[in-house]
Amino acid sequence: MVSDRVGDFIIRLKNAAAIKHAMVTLPHSNELAAIALKLRDLGYLASVETTGKEKKELTVSLAFDERGDAKIADVQRISKPGRRMYVAHDEVHSVKNGFGARIISTSKGILSDAEARKLRVGGENLFEIW
Repeated sequence: MVSDRVGDFIIRLKNAAAIKHAMVTLPHSNELAAIALKLRDLGYLASVETTGKEKKELTVSLAFDERGDAKIADVQRISKPGRRMYVAHDEVHSVKNGFGARIISTSKGILSDAEARKLRVGGENLFEIW
C-alpha cells in the first residue's frame, strides 16, 4: 500500500515519460482523477479513462510533441504527507517562467497556478510539473 498517492502518481508519470511509455495504469481515487483531468487540460496528458467496475483503475496516456518527446520533462513534489505546504493566493507564482505549472488543491477543487491567481484562491501546493 502506498501512503502518498499523489507522489506515486506523479513519479509514475515521470518514469513513463522517461522511457517513452504511452500509457500508465494505477489505482483510482477521486483526487487522482481530478489531478489527471487538470493535467490533460494543461496538455501534459492526452487522455484519461476510468476502467473497471469492482476495482476501478485510472488509465492515462501521455502527450508527446512532434519530435516524439513526452511533454512531461520533470516533476517536483512540494507538499508531502509529513510536511504539508500551503500557499496564499498572492504568493502563487508561475513555474519556469510560464513553461511549467503548479497544481494546487483549493476549496474550489484542483487548480493550476494560473487559475488560482485568476480566482484569487490559495490552498495546498501539491507539485510542480514542466
